[in-house]
Amino acid sequence: MRIVQLEAESLIAAVRRPAFAHEWVEYPATLPGQVVERLRGAAVAITNKVPLDAAAIAALPELKMIAVSATGTNNVDLDACRARGIVVSNIRGYAEHTVPEHVIALLLALSRNLVAWRETLLAGCWQQSSQFCLFDHPIRDLHGATLGLIGSGTLGNGVARLAEAFGMRVLRAERKAAATVRPGYTAFGDVLAQADAISLHCPLTPETTGLIGEAELQAMKPSALLINTARGGIVDEAALIRALTEGWIAGAGFDVITAEPPPAGHPMVDPALLARPNFLLTPHVAWSSRPAMQALADQLIDNIEAFAAGTPRNQVA
Repeated sequence: MRIVQLEAESLIAAVRRPAFAHEWVEYPATLPGQVVERLRGAAVAITNKVPLDAAAIAALPELKMIAVSATGTNNVDLDACRARGIVVSNIRGYAEHTVPEHVIALLLALSRNLVAWRETLLAGCWQQSSQFCLFDHPIRDLHGATLGLIGSGTLGNGVARLAEAFGMRVLRAERKAAATVRPGYTAFGDVLAQADAISLHCPLTPETTGLIGEAELQAMKPSALLINTARGGIVDEAALIRALTEGWIAGAGFDVITAEPPPAGHPMVDPALLARPNFLLTPHVAWSSRPAMQALADQLIDNIEAFAAGTPRNQVA
């Protein structure tokens, strides 16, 4: 069985080889135009973010499995895979600690104005103060605040556990267009209106693309924070930038944007935006603690071995 890893550099971990006869080929990185050439003759393709669209799948008659080394599968044409009977498996649960910790880190940094305080220190303001402390920037506690969760899977539930440990009230948002509200959930619009912070944990699908746009941002409290460690396309980035510059919301912490890596001129990495103390952007690293990456690598090979044994697991197609 020929197994091709298209993005070896996207994972820093000890990746064991499957416990069956196979040929292993790996590339540090792969451009979209190299996909078909590199996967010719492969039974198993390992991809993280490299797209496998319908045209590529049609050109690879020997492909039997796509092992996605991530939870999100929006880079794979699942309908084309189903039509061909290609198994698609993803990774689940590996980031149940690291992503929630990153969310809380962003919430704390923004709530306590850490970036603004650092700038104040660098400007020498404390050194020139007439008293022992400064009050230049407001500090808010997480305790007693309301956190709205959009998406209540493993990661959303992990964030809820940590938030509740800080004394936050947690609201789980019902789907935006839902006709009824499930027990334990709150209407989408009510979450926007009530939350002091909103954290996104839903996949990027046609239904969630642009889920948070101008109307939703304006419906939030002016004192609210928006955290996105899910996918960039869930939020209308132009609307977000307006929300931050015009004061619709108090701040935002993002780990994802629509184009990764961002090309020159991408508005989310504009120096003026990045210089704002109420905006924190990290380069899609919330998932990547060393223990989490090792768990991902182990599960990736488990998925491939299960497929080879005729008992596929973690199937999305």
